[in-house]
Amino acid sequence: MKEILAHLFEYKSFSRKEAYDILTNIATGKYDSHQIAAFMTIYGMRSIRVEELGGFRDAMYDLCNKVDFNGYDLIDMCGTGGDGKNTFNISTLASFIVAGAGYHVAKHGNVGVSSGCGSSNVMEHLGYQFTNDSDTLKGQLERANICFLHAPLFHPAMKTVAPIRRALAVKTFFNMLGPLTNPANPKFQSVGVFSLELARLYAYLYQGTDKQYSIMHALDGYDEISLTGDFKIITNQGENYYNVEELGFTPVKSEALAGGETVEEAAKIFKQIIEGTGTDEQNNTVLTNAAFGIKTFHPEKSFGDCFYEAESSLLGLKALNSFKKLING
Repeated sequence: MKEILAHLFEYKSFSRKEAYDILTNIATGKYDSHQIAAFMTIYGMRSIRVEELGGFRDAMYDLCNKVDFNGYDLIDMCGTGGDGKNTFNISTLASFIVAGAGYHVAKHGNVGVSSGCGSSNVMEHLGYQFTNDSDTLKGQLERANICFLHAPLFHPAMKTVAPIRRALAVKTFFNMLGPLTNPANPKFQSVGVFSLELARLYAYLYQGTDKQYSIMHALDGYDEISLTGDFKIITNQGENYYNVEELGFTPVKSEALAGGETVEEAAKIFKQIIEGTGTDEQNNTVLTNAAFGIKTFHPEKSFGDCFYEAESSLLGLKALNSFKKLING
């Protein structure tokens, strides 16, 4: 690791193979925690190259416990985290809306690192029991159209870095890897990222796969569509700029998206929205994210048609029904 750190101190980068080997060695405990913390911190101060991100992604995916959901057209809807905005759990709610609309969702999630409450925190608080049993997960997909893949159960090699990430409590390149390393390897991916630079890195990586993707970034820094301002989406078809007013919305104030300071507060907001009693700002935000998730499946559909599907799922309580079926087994 000494040579690796010296290499980075000289502003040099790594090839995809070198990055693969480094991440493998980190995950298998070849370096001590201080060295790993230094390595992660450096990547917080310099841009990551597409070859490096690709190598880290390949290693993390090869090390994970994969699940085979053959026969399902799956989508994962998640954000990188790390935008520091502490919003409520937008992508998790959007996932249930998409599931309620009849699509199959394999949601990859984790506890919060740089925000107060990650998707796993909320799901656990609301009674979901994490599992990596493929038969149980398939049953959930069949019954509720959604299953939840709690990252630590599928990425056991990452137990080395989990305490370091918690201690640092800021975004690291591991935030970038989460959406890229879903153990179900879904064909469809709707992902929010915390910077436009990272959105374009993701696009380069996805272009080498057979995925249908939507990579979203709000230009005021959110790693999802926040409706607080304009946003960009990169898909297989290209890069598009969206103006909030042109979509028919009044810009949302950031306070309207607050996620609470505790898991209990976050879970309360989650329940209000999924039960159909969220505010207009909350509803429009999750529905817009869900609509672009649906549009990932159907790029030929208009945003309005996809929004209508999402709205029917949320306000018709189909998303709530999907949630109840998942939680109650």
